[in-house]
Amino acid sequence: MSRVPIAKTISLLLLLFLLAGCGLLEGPPRPDLPAPIATAPPLAETLGLNERIVTDPVSDVVPGVDSSIVDLLNAISQQQLVAYVQTMEGFYNRNSFGSQESETRGIGATRRWIAAELERVGNGRLQVTLDEFQLDHAGFSAPQANVVATLPGTDPNAGVILVMAHYDNRSVEIADGFAKAPGANDNGSGIALLIESARILSFRNWNQTLMFVAMAAEEQGTYGSRHFAQNAFLNNLNILAAINYDAVGGRAGIPQYIRVFAPDLVTSPSGALARYYDLIGGMYLPTFPVVIYDALDREGRWGDHREFVELGIPAIRVIESEEDPELVNSVLDTWSLIDYDYLQKVAQLNVAVMANLAGAPVTPATPVITTMADPGSYLLTWSVPPDVAGYAISFRPIDSPDYPSFRFVRGMVAGNVVFTDLDPTTSYAVRLTALDENGRIGDFSPEVLVGPSTQVSTAP
Repeated sequence: MSRVPIAKTISLLLLLFLLAGCGLLEGPPRPDLPAPIATAPPLAETLGLNERIVTDPVSDVVPGVDSSIVDLLNAISQQQLVAYVQTMEGFYNRNSFGSQESETRGIGATRRWIAAELERVGNGRLQVTLDEFQLDHAGFSAPQANVVATLPGTDPNAGVILVMAHYDNRSVEIADGFAKAPGANDNGSGIALLIESARILSFRNWNQTLMFVAMAAEEQGTYGSRHFAQNAFLNNLNILAAINYDAVGGRAGIPQYIRVFAPDLVTSPSGALARYYDLIGGMYLPTFPVVIYDALDREGRWGDHREFVELGIPAIRVIESEEDPELVNSVLDTWSLIDYDYLQKVAQLNVAVMANLAGAPVTPATPVITTMADPGSYLLTWSVPPDVAGYAISFRPIDSPDYPSFRFVRGMVAGNVVFTDLDPTTSYAVRLTALDENGRIGDFSPEVLVGPSTQVSTAP
């Protein structure tokens, strides 16, 4: 064998070794690649507390009339309502610019009596305070105060249920603090309802905090409620519902129903509150209907609820079925014209609504909704506290002002529930509410929109 090729081969190998050591044969630098995105976990691993998925459950936990709430309704005293309206009329003139010093007449005497009466009927549990502010209007100025009675709930984080009625009134002239102005229906009736509701509800413990607010300076332009609502908003007071009672006494011969005003009925939080009010009314006072109007108030009129609506707080106005224009701001608006059977029914309706809102479990968390592969099927996922007996779920077509038939699930199997057989061509506003073992219906969760005109997550 020749030695020349072997020598050449050895020389070539040595040359390659030297070049590699100098890095002259290295390729171009490798780019930094991003870390791979983690694969989404299987659906079952993201479901929440209850890992089991339940489809179209059947439940025996449904809304019902709670006998303990019925006992409260039966305890509302017509005699008390009469006495309260007579007392309010007896102050002669409750104009915001009327007397502050008199012990028997004027806005000051009215305010002090309301505060003292709330203290008296509160069973030692109502915390009564004055929410003070200065009113400047039409060249007049006077100190004012809302009277606030608070019944703390057992859960300080569960929210506030607020009922309000204005206690001022007026004669023909908006700032006349001297002319006779009985103001029995407008709004002695609302104050009578407020105090009697506070008396009845103060004897029980409630999950949510209840507030009873006698508003000042409504007649000049809802100054008192503006002051209160803005402070509540700035202080992050979680008001779940604000219900305004204004002129609710009724008269002999008027239709036996109550009007509720809520703007943007199908889309707003106030519209949702109006539906809830109607729902409870139909259960507890089925012969005294609630008629809902899709408006903030009557044309050209106002009420204290408007200040809450403007801040996005659920708020409605409740008013008698039919007004008599000749009684508005008139010396004819006296206690003897009121129908106290009618006023008693409105007070019972208020107590039924407040007792359900404050007595049922707390507002559920907003559900996560997943569109399933089968058309018209949705998976709802939410956390389930241990004290909830069941849930009612509403799939409301987004253009409908009314609740459809509810779907129900027991608390022990809730948390991951599939509902089928919904119309895949319809968009729905979905909410749920918690029920206790007595059938009390709580506050509904915020609405979630699903369907062809909305976008929600889709199951793999």
